Amino acid sequence: MSTSQAASPDSSSIFTKLQHRFTSPAAERRSILFPLFLGLVALVLWIVLRVILWLDVGPGQFSTSELFTAFGLGAWFDFNTLAYILSPWLLVSALLPNRLRSSRIGHILRWSVAWFVLASLLFGVIAEFVFWQEFTTRFNFIAVDYLIYTHEVIGNIEESYPVPWIFAGIGLATTLLILTCRKFLRFSDRAYTWQQRLLLIVLTFALPFASYHAANIDQAHTNDNMYATELSGNGLFTLAAAMRRNELNYSRFYKTIPQSIADKTLASLGVMRLPLSVALSPAQKASFRPQDMHEANELGPFTRRPKNVVLITVESLSAEYLGAYGGKDNLTPNLDKIAGEGLQFDRLFATGTRTVRGLDALTIGIPPIPGQAIVHRQHNEHLATIGEFLEAQGYLTTFIYGGYGYFDNMNAYFRGNDYRVIDRTDFDDKSIASENIWGVADESLFDNTLRVLDQTASSGKPFFTQIMTTSNHRPYTFPQGRIDLPQGHRDGAVKYTDYAIGRFIEQAKAKPWFKDTLFVIVADHCASVAGKTRLPVEKYHIPLIFYAPDMLKPGHYPRMASQIDIVPTLLDLLGARGDDHFFGQPLFEAQQKPARAFISNYQELGFYKNDQLIVLSPKQQVEAFTIDPVSYEAKSTAIDPVLEQEAIAYYQTASVAYKHGNLKEHADGF
Repeated sequence: MSTSQAASPDSSSIFTKLQHRFTSPAAERRSILFPLFLGLVALVLWIVLRVILWLDVGPGQFSTSELFTAFGLGAWFDFNTLAYILSPWLLVSALLPNRLRSSRIGHILRWSVAWFVLASLLFGVIAEFVFWQEFTTRFNFIAVDYLIYTHEVIGNIEESYPVPWIFAGIGLATTLLILTCRKFLRFSDRAYTWQQRLLLIVLTFALPFASYHAANIDQAHTNDNMYATELSGNGLFTLAAAMRRNELNYSRFYKTIPQSIADKTLASLGVMRLPLSVALSPAQKASFRPQDMHEANELGPFTRRPKNVVLITVESLSAEYLGAYGGKDNLTPNLDKIAGEGLQFDRLFATGTRTVRGLDALTIGIPPIPGQAIVHRQHNEHLATIGEFLEAQGYLTTFIYGGYGYFDNMNAYFRGNDYRVIDRTDFDDKSIASENIWGVADESLFDNTLRVLDQTASSGKPFFTQIMTTSNHRPYTFPQGRIDLPQGHRDGAVKYTDYAIGRFIEQAKAKPWFKDTLFVIVADHCASVAGKTRLPVEKYHIPLIFYAPDMLKPGHYPRMASQIDIVPTLLDLLGARGDDHFFGQPLFEAQQKPARAFISNYQELGFYKNDQLIVLSPKQQVEAFTIDPVSYEAKSTAIDPVLEQEAIAYYQTASVAYKHGNLKEHADGF
């Protein structure tokens, strides 16, 4: 061997020495196998995230026992999540040939996979923190829905956060972590016997099997503090649970009563649920009382019937933002003025926490059924929606959306239910002042809406038009120079949407169809549903304003009402047939009926009446809370059996009606 060869050992000898260094008995004693290291890193990251989320909510929201319970349960879910994360690694180890295990390529591949796995864990922690900032929950049913619409979701993230810097930071942190800990890490190079491989394969399936049967996300619901419940979860675990519970069969998972008793209960509450053929019968309107009395009840404070309706559904507009509802930040001067000149409904509650749930309520007037909103489901065409009823009676029905209507299945749903659908793809680019991933600026939506309404009114036929806004949604961008608040924040987006609505109403006043049109302004849901209770009532309080200065006296409607009551109320006001088919109450006829509201997330179903909230949950669970009528503070209480039966009757009947096709227009020959 030459001197030069001796001074320059080849790469294989270097690799051999390094391999010996990290596989010698001394090295093995001071090192740990990578699967154990992966588990430790995951646990540390999840604990740190849980501490950060606790601080974000505020330590004052937790008692000492609630805090210990949250972190104790959190550790339980974290360990059970590890059972799923480690199983693929064990399977690969069992199947990896011994020769490849000890080769240079094998080491490179395993370090590369190690880097990817650790980077994915960091990404998951950051993603969950971002999700928490938006919804104050762990990954849940909303996250499952968002996985379907990757274009909008990824675009929203790109427009809201410095994504390249985040990814660069994740990559750098992962690399530093591996370089720092590499001296203490090793991969097993031993040749595995077939018995050892069999053991690894058994563990691959046994660990997740045991976790599946030992841990259930319902175990997190140990008290009435929803913050503690959410804090105790693990994002990956709750995401998997939400995927499994995408749709929930009411009869299987919730407490039931005989359907005959449910029908009698609803009838005693004034819910007629007439068959479609009867509900649409011309004789039906006069069947219960003299027509003059019936019409007076229908019209309420209106001096005459509107010919047309424009229903403005505003994205994420909590009642608390409006000065008319007690807001102090002057975010809605135009809506406050409109409320003062119209009829303001003081205590209206949304049925859910997503746009699609609001669209369910505002089209088919149904209590929220568990799992997916009906807008999302298959076979949701030709339902007995307000659009179907009005289209059958000569109205031109239209749905106008500022975004791309394939999102949340909106286009398919409305087209399948006799609406003409117009979305972002139908707008002339020259008419768009600005746009983001969710859609065009609200002023551009309303400018295009005015053109559609002019065209529709020129036919001479009455029209029903529903508009869905987008600007009050992250990333909260809008045209410059419109308001005195910056972009990128919720307050600015609320004030801009208020500006756009005020501008739209002022422009509509110059139209010949304005004096015969009722404008209905309502939110799809609140901006946030975070609260200490599972269903915080105050987080479902939304504004509802009827505006028709030529035919409506200004005033307030103080009685509690539900979002599902809007559909039958509008049918009544228009003098159209069909209001008695719905679960909701025509509000100007309902003064002698008991006031109630329905609130829900994707699996908890709330029935709010007589200052008590009944909550129906999976596994046939029922809870009750006393609700302060002013602060909406909730306290656990004994269950009122009458209210429990009413709650079950509503939700069970609504779920059965959808499942059996009884919400279809052709269910009885319509």
